[in-house]
Amino acid sequence: MFYSCTQCEKRFVNQRCLMQHMNVHNSKYKCTACGKCFGSKAHLAAHRRSHSGEKPFQCTVCSKRFIQLSHLVVHSRIHSGEKPHKCPTCDKAFSESGELTAHMRGHTGDKPYKCSLCDKSFSQSSNLQKHKRQVHSNRRPYDCRYCGKMFKSSRELKFHVYLYSH
Repeated sequence: MFYSCTQCEKRFVNQRCLMQHMNVHNSKYKCTACGKCFGSKAHLAAHRRSHSGEKPFQCTVCSKRFIQLSHLVVHSRIHSGEKPHKCPTCDKAFSESGELTAHMRGHTGDKPYKCSLCDKSFSQSSNLQKHKRQVHSNRRPYDCRYCGKMFKSSRELKFHVYLYSH
């Protein structure tokens, strides 16, 4: 059984998680600096550190500092090589749960990121952003050093330079 939010249709495994989520909608824990709302006092406190620049959690191996303890935990897996998130389909392993979630879409074919300008859908948010930039935008940030022609992607520029030099 799932508990669904009536305002945004997110689903939760228990009522406690749903009630905590509802704080996002009722502005109970709202950041005074940017207006973003959070589900708990602890999440708001962690977010406030992003404005203050405070990074109280430090890696004992490389001394890199973090805003949240959970970020340090994930970072420390770089040093330990730990990959606790395993794919049940192909046995690939990942250090972050989000990486496994994105990987699983390759098995399921799920494409939750839909372009609002055409019918295309994508399995990863970054691919949708790239699509919008390259297909629907007139922005051409890559220029040829030989002739000055502008391109939407580095791939198009490389191909052009290849043809230009041969």
